[in-house]
Amino acid sequence: IEYSTVLSYGQSAKLKALVDRIGALVGIMLISPILVLTCLAIKFDSGGPILFKQTRTGINGRLFKLWKFRTMVVDAEEKQLNLQKLNEMSGPVFKIAKDPRMTRIGKFLRKYSIDELPQLVNVLRGEMSLVGPRPSLPSEVAKFESWQHRKLSVKPGLTCLWQTNGRNNVDFEEWMKLDLKYIDNWSLWEDAKILARTIPTVLKGTGV
Repeated sequence: IEYSTVLSYGQSAKLKALVDRIGALVGIMLISPILVLTCLAIKFDSGGPILFKQTRTGINGRLFKLWKFRTMVVDAEEKQLNLQKLNEMSGPVFKIAKDPRMTRIGKFLRKYSIDELPQLVNVLRGEMSLVGPRPSLPSEVAKFESWQHRKLSVKPGLTCLWQTNGRNNVDFEEWMKLDLKYIDNWSLWEDAKILARTIPTVLKGTGV
């Protein structure tokens, strides 16, 4: 299945892809000291893998491996089944503000969204965009209502309206509506504004 949107054709999509790759490359170079320090911190704090890779759903339902810095214990996904009753999000999304699976350094990385930085590699690979709806798990997509599937009509992104409009204080349905609002009103200028608003949001440490 393919979903047609204003981003699917023409020079706009090509320009957005070019901006994404240049922005990701510059971003990686600028934050390289942070990336190195984070790798060392994770290794010293809990051992185990530095990176966490998880299958996510991209444009038109294509699956890809999303990269993050590991913020939880190694067997976190296996332990999720026993924590379902503590879920604080509506809909098919699972989130706990004080997740007991979080490592000590993981709490800090989540708070300031540092754990998301490896996704700049996903942007370089063309699997993600700097700005776009956050990528969903296949298990979440399987529970989408029909109107929510239009979220898959664009590449997922590092940040979007959800990050700058309350994040985990926004319920699932409103989250989906924000994603579709972004798709329907997309422009490079709108992307620039979202990126600019994301920076102070991240510095406030409102992530979990």
